[in-house]
Amino acid sequence: MSEQPLNPTTAPAPVSGTADEATTAEAPVTGSVTEAHAGDTPATDVHTADPGAGASAGDTPVTDTHAADSRADATTVHASATGSTAADLPADEAAALRAASFERARRLRQEPRFPGGPAADPAGSHHERRIRSFQPRRSRVTTGQQEALERLWPTWGLDIDGKRVLDLDQLFGGLPVVLEIGFGMGEATAQMAADDPGTGILAVDVHTPGQGNLLGLADRAGSTNVRVANGDAVILLREMLAPESLDGLRVYFPDPWPKARHHKRRLIQPEFLDLVAPVLKPGAIVHCATDWEPYAEQMLEVLTAHPRFENTAADGGYAPRPAFRPLTRFEGQGLDKGHVVHDLLFARV
Repeated sequence: MSEQPLNPTTAPAPVSGTADEATTAEAPVTGSVTEAHAGDTPATDVHTADPGAGASAGDTPVTDTHAADSRADATTVHASATGSTAADLPADEAAALRAASFERARRLRQEPRFPGGPAADPAGSHHERRIRSFQPRRSRVTTGQQEALERLWPTWGLDIDGKRVLDLDQLFGGLPVVLEIGFGMGEATAQMAADDPGTGILAVDVHTPGQGNLLGLADRAGSTNVRVANGDAVILLREMLAPESLDGLRVYFPDPWPKARHHKRRLIQPEFLDLVAPVLKPGAIVHCATDWEPYAEQMLEVLTAHPRFENTAADGGYAPRPAFRPLTRFEGQGLDKGHVVHDLLFARV
């Protein structure tokens, strides 16, 4: 990451107009992160992890028809453009066929996978020229996750559309609220909610299987203090949260984007903290954790340098893992292999 971090509101334009479209290595993607593995490889975006992890035994994968149709469209386009049939078409007709196929694929990606559930592109009117910190990827949803989404999303789910300011007191019944950006399959989030029913957790991610899994886990535990938000955390912070409305922020095992040319995609940047500070109450804790040493060093440097945050560690370094942050199975596997996990706790001043 030799490049300078880019402001969340100014950066190269997205390659495409929807959040679900695949991007190139340098193409902007979308702005939240997810919990990930702490194994032999660096912690990675949950969108690259096993989408069935954490699912109930016996669950059957549900076919993602939109993704399948999109792949079929792409195949048709390729065949039409390179096959013998397309070879006989005039150039303008071949181009029109290609454009029509891609337009159909784009529409399919914008349609919700589950009616009444999380939207495929909740903030479609907010496409911006900025670097985003993760790449959405649709993947299989088990029958259990689908059932949870269809039954619980209308009550416990919300789309980050940038069209309103959330009333957190109403949403959580007056509980203090912490924001968690990126929860993977939701096991740690569900455990924290069950262990501390007096704190509301607004959990943000774009991974549909994880959203369904977290809803199911919270429901089975009888936890009513979790709300699942679908979409771009930057839009949530910037447009949908009132000043000094949050009691904390948690970012556990975000994508480290290990290649130097991708460091600008890392979530913890000065500009991101500029968005976070106004919506946190004085004294609210920003808690980050990562098993990727270079990213931990960057987190410590960026948080230490920001005038609105103060390290709670007396020596100005990393903090011990707080008892309230569960040890995930992926983190445990990494520790067994000699990986070092760093926690950082900074108070908003």
